[in-house]
Amino acid sequence: MARVNEIRYVGYGVTNIEAERKFYTDTWQLIEVPSDDGMVYLAAPGSSAAFSVRLRPSAEPRIDVISWSAADRSEVDALAQQVEQAGGKIISQPHEMSELGGGYGFRFFDPIGFTIEVCTGFETRIADTIQPGEPRPEQISHVVLHAPNPQEYVEFYEKALGFRVSDWLGDFMCFLRCNEWHHRLAILPGPPAFNHVAYDVPDIDSVMKSIARVRSHESDILWGPGRHTAGNNVFSYFATPGGYVVEYTSELERVDDDNWVATVHKPSKEIMDQWGVGVGGPATMPKSVTNNGLFTAPEA
Repeated sequence: MARVNEIRYVGYGVTNIEAERKFYTDTWQLIEVPSDDGMVYLAAPGSSAAFSVRLRPSAEPRIDVISWSAADRSEVDALAQQVEQAGGKIISQPHEMSELGGGYGFRFFDPIGFTIEVCTGFETRIADTIQPGEPRPEQISHVVLHAPNPQEYVEFYEKALGFRVSDWLGDFMCFLRCNEWHHRLAILPGPPAFNHVAYDVPDIDSVMKSIARVRSHESDILWGPGRHTAGNNVFSYFATPGGYVVEYTSELERVDDDNWVATVHKPSKEIMDQWGVGVGGPATMPKSVTNNGLFTAPEA
């Protein structure tokens, strides 16, 4: 089975692009990438991906596209076939892409209407070396989505893009991997919506220093710091000016991809947060609302 191998970027439609740009560059410490197409591209300093966030001016907020990478062209072609066989609706067949970064790829609607991209051969950058304790993002760690029927949605991503289940939280939250990391995608119940995107930083010190920097920019933590059980990662959640939830995380568990056995964790406060000393909790997180961009391909 063909398989995606990493998350590449998340594209947002935003109503106040300057406020989001300022947050990501000043507060979140992403690096703006030059462009001339009216959109803003931002790279995670420790990532070789040319950009990790794309911002497009929009009359209403929406998730434009979630992009995944694949090993090579043959893998992209095979994944396009798998997507169709699994019930995804192809927007564009594999082709030479003209968007910033280029590459060879395709886009499709997943079963609840998110625009998903799979690409290979795109431009890269020389990644910065992020030192322990340094409060700058290394890369996107994972994305979390809501779906009305999580079990069916999980099955689609297994069949279409080759994800594997790492763990469940009860019968409602699933953690899926596409490489050695415990999860790159997680799925929750609810209306079709985007929950959050997480960024890796090197260690706990980096998480704590990142919290201090966010607070110095007149924003504050929504939930954390704490440590989840599934994935064993340290977490801290925040919101951009546009209301999109973002997370700093560290120490996400590496798994033996071929031999890992999934666990069903019984939901509890201690499972959600092993420490229980941070501020907030799931109830303090912004309520996810149905994505405005479902089954509507972005303009670019």
